[in-house]
Amino acid sequence: MTLDKSKLPACLVLEDGSVFRGHAFAGSGEVYGEVVFNTGMSGYQEVLTDPSYAGQMLVMTYPLMGNYGINRSDNESEAVHMGGFIVREYQENWSNWQGDRSLKEFLEEQGRIGLEGIDTRALTRLTRSHGAMRGIISTETDEVAVLLEKVRAYPGLVGRDLVKDVTCKEAYRWQKNQKLAIDAQNLEERKRRVVLLDCGAKLNILRSLDELGCEVIGVPAATPAEAILSYEPDGVMLSNGPGDPAAVTYVVETVRNLLGQVPIFGICLGHQMLCQALGARTEKLKFGHHGLNHPVKNLITGQVEITSQNHGFSVITESLPSDTKVTHINLNDNTLEGVSCPGRKAFSVQYHPEAAPGPKDAAYLFNEFMQLMDAK
Repeated sequence: MTLDKSKLPACLVLEDGSVFRGHAFAGSGEVYGEVVFNTGMSGYQEVLTDPSYAGQMLVMTYPLMGNYGINRSDNESEAVHMGGFIVREYQENWSNWQGDRSLKEFLEEQGRIGLEGIDTRALTRLTRSHGAMRGIISTETDEVAVLLEKVRAYPGLVGRDLVKDVTCKEAYRWQKNQKLAIDAQNLEERKRRVVLLDCGAKLNILRSLDELGCEVIGVPAATPAEAILSYEPDGVMLSNGPGDPAAVTYVVETVRNLLGQVPIFGICLGHQMLCQALGARTEKLKFGHHGLNHPVKNLITGQVEITSQNHGFSVITESLPSDTKVTHINLNDNTLEGVSCPGRKAFSVQYHPEAAPGPKDAAYLFNEFMQLMDAK
């Protein structure tokens, strides 16, 4: 692909000294982050607004992005949390009956940089071989030595609490596809009340619970167990979120205090926090799992599920306590994908059963959560 000299030049420099030159199709300036790749062919709007990407810059392996624009109903949060969006080719002319603006307009509204024109296949191969690396995108200078010094001074994700940057600021109630303030008058008498510990929750988790007839109350990540229990929940959902799960010790302590008192379902970061509360440890993956086509085996049924995933850390299987049962494994690398602890009324999965974007193979897990709450 020949670079368009009429567009703003931009370059990506990785911590190992690799340089990729292209141009900015959206935004300008300098942004940092851990560079990871996503294997999805579509779903860029949901991916962009997934809070789990905070602290990262995303490379899409599918070459064409932007062709169906942006619409107001597919966001997974209120903002774009990743630093930069890296594509092979941006499609300026978009078409979508639901769309209301272009990908470029959306990124610029959010103050984010979109980089195109680089060899995303080579970048993906590099990160697969050497692992996720810190990177910097700049439209301000192309002096590699200067940018390399900056990126090497930038902290990685290990040991960083990014949940505090994406969690909600105060408790809310999910109703009619929006977050509302809580007061005594607007709490419902529905069959099941779920308190969501919001560590950067994707909205489709809320939508999925609501569709199953649950009243959903979201609370900030730092909410202690006694405050969660004061809502008299039938169950607690531990949401997805960004960064190193080992750094979010206050959430792990909350989960530990909830264990055995109320049914718990954890998703992605929520899975990692539940496992830590049970006594397990986590580790950084080489390049993480980001995409819509990851095969996971359900060890209970023997079936293989195609799943949507987005995580850079994993629970160490050997560190699980003896009363915790492994229920799912990843067929690409055999990493842990799900656990169950019946004696404490808790279970979790590393992937995303809410499927936005992605397949719906794992939607049954929400029904299992409903059954666990009804049996409590």
